[in-house]
Amino acid sequence: MPQHWTARAETAADLPAVREIVLAAFPTSAEADLVDALRADPDAWIGLSLVSVDEDDRPVGHALLTRCHIGEHPALCLAPVAVRPERQREGAGAVAVRAALDAARRTGEPHVVVLGHPGYYPRFGFGRASAHGIRLTIDVPDEALMALTLDPGRPLPAGTVRYAAPFGI
Repeated sequence: MPQHWTARAETAADLPAVREIVLAAFPTSAEADLVDALRADPDAWIGLSLVSVDEDDRPVGHALLTRCHIGEHPALCLAPVAVRPERQREGAGAVAVRAALDAARRTGEPHVVVLGHPGYYPRFGFGRASAHGIRLTIDVPDEALMALTLDPGRPLPAGTVRYAAPFGI
């Protein structure tokens, strides 16, 4: 039977579960440590941390948006996105990502960048960032850096992405 996921803003009570999700989804603790460091960074943290939950309100997926810049223009970075391994490929990640993007749109955020799997993120409207003159200071596969405008009246700006300090980029 297909699972029906819902999404909501994370609460303080969710923090241990979110850390467990991120630890389980990645091969090292680097991404979970990154989430903790982003929470502690007042220049990065804007409170757009969403969880997808099961029918018992247990978090199974997580999507995080934090402040970054494209050139001098404020934007958001989508990272990390994580789902408990035993619940992957069931839509929990997509529910969390859509909820995060919707929350960002409601708060008037204009743009989002993601460095991720080019087969996954286009379903949310992301496209190749280089087509808009958006780049990084590190070498990554061109198709892995993607961008999205949340407001059609505000086209993506060109420039180099400046991530929050905890990313180390």
